[in-house]
Amino acid sequence: MANWSDPRPTAVPRAATGAREAAFDAGLRTYMLSVYNYMTSGVLLTGIVAMLFAQGGVDSPAAQVFMHGGLLRWVVMLAPLGVVMWLSFGIARLSDTGAKALFWAYAVLMGLSLSSILLVYTGGSVAQAFFATAAGFAGLSLWGYTTKRDLSAMGSFLMIGVVGLLVAMLINMFVRSGPMDLIISVVGVLLFAGLTAYDTQRIKSGYFQVRGTAFVAKSAVMGALQLYLDFINMFMFLLRFMGNSRN
Repeated sequence: MANWSDPRPTAVPRAATGAREAAFDAGLRTYMLSVYNYMTSGVLLTGIVAMLFAQGGVDSPAAQVFMHGGLLRWVVMLAPLGVVMWLSFGIARLSDTGAKALFWAYAVLMGLSLSSILLVYTGGSVAQAFFATAAGFAGLSLWGYTTKRDLSAMGSFLMIGVVGLLVAMLINMFVRSGPMDLIISVVGVLLFAGLTAYDTQRIKSGYFQVRGTAFVAKSAVMGALQLYLDFINMFMFLLRFMGNSRN
Protein backbone atom coordinates (compact mmCIF):
# COMPACT_ATOMS: atom_id res chain seq x y z
CA MET A 1 0.00 0.00 0.00
CA ALA A 2 1.29 3.43 -0.85
CA ASN A 3 2.54 5.54 2.00
CA TRP A 4 -0.12 8.24 2.67
CA SER A 5 2.60 10.83 3.31
CA ASP A 6 4.44 10.14 0.08
CA PRO A 7 4.40 13.48 -1.77
CA ARG A 8 5.10 11.99 -5.18
CA PRO A 9 1.49 11.33 -6.34
CA THR A 10 0.40 14.93 -5.73
CA ALA A 11 3.61 16.82 -6.39
CA VAL A 12 3.76 19.00 -9.50
CA PRO A 13 6.55 17.76 -11.75
CA ARG A 14 9.41 20.19 -11.93
CA ALA A 15 9.35 20.09 -15.73
CA ALA A 16 5.64 21.04 -15.78
CA THR A 17 6.26 23.96 -13.44
CA GLY A 18 9.12 25.16 -15.60
CA ALA A 19 6.96 24.91 -18.71
CA ARG A 20 4.20 27.00 -17.10
CA GLU A 21 6.71 29.63 -15.98
CA ALA A 22 8.22 29.75 -19.48
CA ALA A 23 4.74 30.13 -21.02
CA PHE A 24 3.91 32.94 -18.58
CA ASP A 25 7.19 34.75 -19.30
CA ALA A 26 6.58 34.47 -23.04
CA GLY A 27 3.03 35.78 -22.63
CA LEU A 28 4.25 38.71 -20.51
CA ARG A 29 6.94 39.61 -23.05
CA THR A 30 4.39 39.51 -25.88
CA TYR A 31 1.98 41.64 -23.86
CA MET A 32 4.58 44.28 -22.94
CA LEU A 33 5.93 44.33 -26.50
CA SER A 34 2.39 45.04 -27.69
CA VAL A 35 2.08 47.89 -25.16
CA TYR A 36 5.37 49.45 -26.26
CA ASN A 37 4.55 49.03 -29.96
CA TYR A 38 1.22 50.84 -29.55
CA MET A 39 2.79 53.56 -27.43
CA THR A 40 5.72 54.15 -29.79
CA SER A 41 3.49 54.15 -32.87
CA GLY A 42 1.16 56.63 -31.16
CA VAL A 43 4.02 59.01 -30.35
CA LEU A 44 5.35 58.82 -33.92
CA LEU A 45 1.87 59.40 -35.37
CA THR A 46 1.43 62.43 -33.12
CA GLY A 47 4.77 63.84 -34.25
CA ILE A 48 4.03 63.31 -37.94
CA VAL A 49 0.60 64.95 -37.68
CA ALA A 50 2.05 67.88 -35.74
CA MET A 51 4.76 68.47 -38.34
CA LEU A 52 2.35 68.23 -41.27
CA PHE A 53 -0.20 70.54 -39.63
CA ALA A 54 2.46 73.13 -38.71
CA GLN A 55 4.27 72.99 -42.06
CA GLY A 56 4.43 76.47 -43.53
CA GLY A 57 5.09 78.42 -40.34
CA VAL A 58 2.83 81.44 -39.86
CA ASP A 59 0.85 80.46 -42.97
CA SER A 60 0.29 76.88 -41.81
CA PRO A 61 -3.11 75.43 -40.86
CA ALA A 62 -1.89 75.24 -37.26
CA ALA A 63 -1.12 78.95 -37.17
CA GLN A 64 -4.50 79.82 -38.66
CA VAL A 65 -6.37 77.61 -36.19
CA PHE A 66 -4.55 78.76 -33.07
CA MET A 67 -4.55 82.46 -34.02
CA HIS A 68 -7.89 82.84 -35.78
CA GLY A 69 -9.70 79.54 -35.26
CA GLY A 70 -12.21 80.71 -32.67
CA LEU A 71 -14.40 77.72 -31.73
CA LEU A 72 -12.28 75.38 -33.87
CA ARG A 73 -9.26 76.23 -31.76
CA TRP A 74 -11.01 75.03 -28.60
CA VAL A 75 -12.25 71.89 -30.37
CA VAL A 76 -8.67 71.02 -31.40
CA MET A 77 -7.37 71.69 -27.89
CA LEU A 78 -10.11 69.91 -25.92
CA ALA A 79 -10.99 67.01 -28.23
CA PRO A 80 -8.08 64.84 -26.97
CA LEU A 81 -9.41 65.15 -23.41
CA GLY A 82 -12.81 63.92 -24.55
CA VAL A 83 -11.31 60.92 -26.34
CA VAL A 84 -9.11 59.89 -23.40
CA MET A 85 -12.11 60.07 -21.05
CA TRP A 86 -14.12 57.96 -23.50
CA LEU A 87 -11.34 55.37 -23.52
CA SER A 88 -10.86 55.42 -19.75
CA PHE A 89 -14.51 55.15 -18.73
CA GLY A 90 -15.92 53.23 -21.69
CA ILE A 91 -13.21 50.64 -22.26
CA ALA A 92 -15.38 47.78 -20.94
CA ARG A 93 -18.04 48.46 -23.60
CA LEU A 94 -15.61 48.87 -26.48
CA SER A 95 -14.43 46.11 -28.79
CA ASP A 96 -10.71 45.50 -29.29
CA THR A 97 -10.92 47.24 -32.66
CA GLY A 98 -12.86 50.16 -31.20
CA ALA A 99 -10.30 50.67 -28.42
CA LYS A 100 -7.44 50.66 -30.94
CA ALA A 101 -9.29 53.07 -33.25
CA LEU A 102 -9.86 55.51 -30.38
CA PHE A 103 -6.19 55.30 -29.41
CA TRP A 104 -5.09 56.18 -32.96
CA ALA A 105 -7.71 58.96 -33.09
CA TYR A 106 -6.34 60.32 -29.82
CA ALA A 107 -2.78 60.31 -31.21
CA VAL A 108 -3.94 62.24 -34.29
CA LEU A 109 -5.86 64.80 -32.21
CA MET A 110 -2.86 65.27 -29.93
CA GLY A 111 -0.75 65.89 -33.02
CA LEU A 112 -3.14 68.66 -34.08
CA SER A 113 -3.16 70.10 -30.57
CA LEU A 114 0.63 69.98 -30.13
CA SER A 115 1.39 71.39 -33.57
CA SER A 116 1.45 74.85 -32.00
CA ILE A 117 4.73 74.05 -30.21
CA LEU A 118 6.44 73.91 -33.61
CA LEU A 119 5.36 77.52 -34.10
CA VAL A 120 6.70 78.59 -30.70
CA TYR A 121 9.97 76.65 -30.32
CA THR A 122 12.82 76.16 -32.78
CA GLY A 123 13.02 72.84 -34.57
CA GLY A 124 16.42 72.12 -33.02
CA SER A 125 15.18 72.54 -29.46
CA VAL A 126 12.09 70.41 -30.17
CA ALA A 127 14.30 67.62 -31.54
CA GLN A 128 16.71 67.94 -28.59
CA ALA A 129 13.88 67.70 -26.07
CA PHE A 130 12.32 64.76 -27.92
CA PHE A 131 15.49 62.65 -28.00
CA ALA A 132 16.29 63.52 -24.38
CA THR A 133 12.78 62.43 -23.41
CA ALA A 134 13.08 59.22 -25.45
CA ALA A 135 16.38 58.31 -23.75
CA GLY A 136 15.04 59.12 -20.27
CA PHE A 137 11.77 57.29 -20.90
CA ALA A 138 13.54 54.15 -22.11
CA GLY A 139 15.80 54.01 -19.06
CA LEU A 140 13.03 54.72 -16.56
CA SER A 141 10.60 52.27 -18.11
CA LEU A 142 13.28 49.56 -18.17
CA TRP A 143 13.95 50.20 -14.48
CA GLY A 144 10.24 50.05 -13.67
CA TYR A 145 9.99 46.74 -15.53
CA THR A 146 13.00 45.06 -13.93
CA THR A 147 13.08 46.44 -10.37
CA LYS A 148 11.99 44.19 -7.50
CA ARG A 149 11.04 47.23 -5.44
CA ASP A 150 7.31 47.85 -4.96
CA LEU A 151 6.56 51.30 -6.43
CA SER A 152 2.89 51.47 -5.39
CA ALA A 153 3.58 53.87 -2.51
CA MET A 154 5.52 56.13 -4.86
CA GLY A 155 2.51 56.18 -7.19
CA SER A 156 0.26 57.77 -4.54
CA PHE A 157 2.86 60.45 -3.87
CA LEU A 158 3.29 61.16 -7.58
CA MET A 159 -0.45 61.55 -8.17
CA ILE A 160 -0.66 64.06 -5.32
CA GLY A 161 2.27 65.86 -6.93
CA VAL A 162 0.48 66.01 -10.29
CA VAL A 163 -2.58 67.61 -8.65
CA GLY A 164 -0.32 70.17 -6.96
CA LEU A 165 1.42 70.80 -10.27
CA LEU A 166 -1.89 71.52 -12.01
CA VAL A 167 -2.84 73.97 -9.26
CA ALA A 168 0.54 75.72 -9.56
CA MET A 169 0.14 75.96 -13.35
CA LEU A 170 -3.31 77.46 -12.95
CA ILE A 171 -2.02 80.05 -10.50
CA ASN A 172 0.91 80.89 -12.74
CA MET A 173 -1.47 81.58 -15.62
CA PHE A 174 -2.49 84.72 -13.71
CA VAL A 175 0.78 85.50 -11.88
CA ARG A 176 3.04 84.88 -14.92
CA SER A 177 6.17 84.40 -12.83
CA GLY A 178 9.32 83.37 -14.71
CA PRO A 179 10.98 81.63 -11.72
CA MET A 180 7.73 79.83 -10.89
CA ASP A 181 7.43 78.66 -14.50
CA LEU A 182 10.95 77.24 -14.29
CA ILE A 183 10.13 75.40 -11.06
CA ILE A 184 6.93 74.01 -12.60
CA SER A 185 8.88 72.72 -15.60
CA VAL A 186 11.51 70.97 -13.47
CA VAL A 187 8.93 69.46 -11.11
CA GLY A 188 6.82 68.35 -14.09
CA VAL A 189 9.77 66.50 -15.65
CA LEU A 190 10.54 64.76 -12.34
CA LEU A 191 6.92 63.79 -11.67
CA PHE A 192 6.33 62.23 -15.07
CA ALA A 193 9.74 60.57 -14.98
CA GLY A 194 8.63 58.86 -11.77
CA LEU A 195 5.23 58.02 -13.26
CA THR A 196 6.94 56.34 -16.21
CA ALA A 197 8.62 53.82 -13.90
CA TYR A 198 5.51 53.44 -11.72
CA ASP A 199 3.12 52.92 -14.65
CA THR A 200 5.46 50.41 -16.29
CA GLN A 201 5.49 48.28 -13.14
CA ARG A 202 1.71 48.64 -12.76
CA ILE A 203 1.11 47.57 -16.38
CA LYS A 204 3.42 44.58 -15.89
CA SER A 205 1.62 43.58 -12.69
CA GLY A 206 -1.74 44.03 -14.40
CA TYR A 207 -0.91 41.21 -16.78
CA PHE A 208 -1.57 38.76 -13.93
CA GLN A 209 -5.22 39.84 -13.88
CA VAL A 210 -5.88 39.91 -17.63
CA ARG A 211 -3.81 36.99 -18.98
CA GLY A 212 -5.95 34.40 -20.66
CA THR A 213 -9.01 36.69 -20.76
CA ALA A 214 -10.75 38.52 -23.58
CA PHE A 215 -9.66 41.83 -22.00
CA VAL A 216 -5.94 41.35 -22.63
CA ALA A 217 -5.89 43.22 -25.97
CA LYS A 218 -7.79 46.21 -24.58
CA SER A 219 -5.57 46.20 -21.50
CA ALA A 220 -2.54 46.53 -23.77
CA VAL A 221 -4.12 49.58 -25.43
CA MET A 222 -4.84 51.19 -22.06
CA GLY A 223 -1.28 50.49 -20.93
CA ALA A 224 0.03 52.09 -24.11
CA LEU A 225 -2.16 55.14 -23.44
CA GLN A 226 -0.75 55.52 -19.93
CA LEU A 227 2.84 55.38 -21.13
CA TYR A 228 2.01 57.64 -24.07
CA LEU A 229 0.69 60.29 -21.67
CA ASP A 230 3.78 59.97 -19.47
CA PHE A 231 6.03 60.44 -22.52
CA ILE A 232 4.14 63.41 -23.94
CA ASN A 233 3.93 65.22 -20.61
CA MET A 234 7.60 64.63 -19.81
CA PHE A 235 8.48 65.91 -23.29
CA MET A 236 6.34 69.05 -22.91
CA PHE A 237 7.77 69.97 -19.51
CA LEU A 238 11.31 69.28 -20.70
CA LEU A 239 10.70 71.48 -23.74
CA ARG A 240 9.45 74.29 -21.50
CA PHE A 241 12.64 73.91 -19.47
CA MET A 242 15.25 73.65 -22.23
CA GLY A 243 13.48 74.84 -25.40
CA ASN A 244 14.49 77.94 -27.35
CA SER A 245 11.66 80.21 -28.46
CA ARG A 246 11.51 81.39 -32.07
CA ASN A 247 11.07 84.89 -30.70
